[in-house]
Amino acid sequence: MANKWFSAKEVAAHSSESDCWVIIHDKVYDVSSFVNDHPGGKKILLKAAGTDATKQFDAFHGPGVLEKYAHFCIGSVGEPPKEVAAPSATAAIDDDGRIFGDMIPFGDPSWYQDWDSPYYKDSHRRLRKATRHFVDTEIMPFVHEWDEAKQVPMFLFTKCAEMGILAAVAGTGKLPVEYFNVEDTLFFRGGANAIVPPEEFDAFHSFIVGDELARCGSGGVLWGICGGLGIGLPPIIKFGSDELRNRIVPDCLAGRKTICLAITEPSAGSDVANLTTVSNETSDGYIVNGEKKWITNGVFADYFTTAVRTGGEGMGGVSLMVIERSMPGVSTRQMKCSGVWSSGTAYINFEDVAVPRANIVGKENRGFKYIMHNFNHERMGIVTQATRLARVCLEESLKYGSKRKTFGTKLINHPVIRNKLAHMSRQIEATHAWMESVLYQTQTMPEDMQMLKLGGPIALLKAQSTQTLEYCAREACQIFGGLAYTRGGQGEKVERIYREVRAYAIPGGSEEIMLDLGMRQSIKVAQMFGAKL
Repeated sequence: MANKWFSAKEVAAHSSESDCWVIIHDKVYDVSSFVNDHPGGKKILLKAAGTDATKQFDAFHGPGVLEKYAHFCIGSVGEPPKEVAAPSATAAIDDDGRIFGDMIPFGDPSWYQDWDSPYYKDSHRRLRKATRHFVDTEIMPFVHEWDEAKQVPMFLFTKCAEMGILAAVAGTGKLPVEYFNVEDTLFFRGGANAIVPPEEFDAFHSFIVGDELARCGSGGVLWGICGGLGIGLPPIIKFGSDELRNRIVPDCLAGRKTICLAITEPSAGSDVANLTTVSNETSDGYIVNGEKKWITNGVFADYFTTAVRTGGEGMGGVSLMVIERSMPGVSTRQMKCSGVWSSGTAYINFEDVAVPRANIVGKENRGFKYIMHNFNHERMGIVTQATRLARVCLEESLKYGSKRKTFGTKLINHPVIRNKLAHMSRQIEATHAWMESVLYQTQTMPEDMQMLKLGGPIALLKAQSTQTLEYCAREACQIFGGLAYTRGGQGEKVERIYREVRAYAIPGGSEEIMLDLGMRQSIKVAQMFGAKL
């Protein structure tokens, strides 16, 4: 943005079709080249030419539009600020992170708004600030464009790697420092002076990154960046051989390669034990044949962490192996889904694919155990995103309701609208509190006990979060009215999220299966520990 200053009189002189300036929020925009491209037609734009169009702009656009078209900004209205002495080197800067964000009621977790919490410390606050800045500048302005294009640009993976985002979401609350250079990342470089000293990294740091990314309001962009990585790489890190880890993990964390998890099939989703992709053993590996469906990132992934039947029927015959795109016989095609367009959802064919024995993850016929071990991590990722997307619906509704008038009064002043917002808020806050409690257990509970005791609660929490998301998306659509039925514009996020609700309610275990599993597992564990049932 140019550092120039103009008077309102100077702006008023530029009011023709070929020379059109407008003022929006005290900034001057030269939109002469945009007049004929204005979505509402050039007459609407020309009517505001040479004037302060802030009120008209806010009535029909969100602030993200200004960021997208920042290149039209040529300066500001008013007088340039007088020079002031620079602060001394010892001057304290009040930036303790106690209050953060736009302070929209329940639009952010309570610890953003000066509530005390036992879970967060200074490094969490620093990470929150750095991640939000990255999302606001590098992701938010382009989400609609990427979603409509049905892909995220590949350079985004490199940018996320340079921040440390890929490393933060690739583990299960632990930072895989063995496989990337912390000095190459903004989050972790600098040792004790880092935004997050690597030795301090915990599950809540990983959670903050996922939560802040979800503010973009697009499951497609979220899953495009870290959907495949977050569930396809952890089994390799945890169970893969040293050779397999060293060959694959560093490139994925650096954004040079991408990976996905390939389990679901046309006839086997939650019923993992009955998958039909099969392999025949050879002298040096396997020949794999089968199909996978609804595979996130499958369109562009370089590696597929794949569930394959290497033994007999049932769970005891399943293995995990890494299949590579470069192997002959691998083909993918993009699926036409209701939502998450930019995540690269794929249908995959494996036809006589020769996979070397070195690409087996862990031990042969132990894959079902590895998949189950990965599910808690995957489901908590879904919980994190679904809860924040519900908040996005609430925050967007509060902002829109505070400026939109019907029958002479703002929407926010109608009791029926406040009732909707209240029900959204109470469900979000309850879900978030449960989520933080479970996250804390992943830090303090022994790992073998987590598999036993957390599976049930996490399954129930997954259903809780996705049903909360569905409720909030529906109510937000009602508040936005017709704008929530239109792609793009003020209701962009709400419209997209409403389309993507099923992408959260079904993958990772459908709500029906989660609710049943949650109770069965919880009852079983309770009986093991002496419950009188």
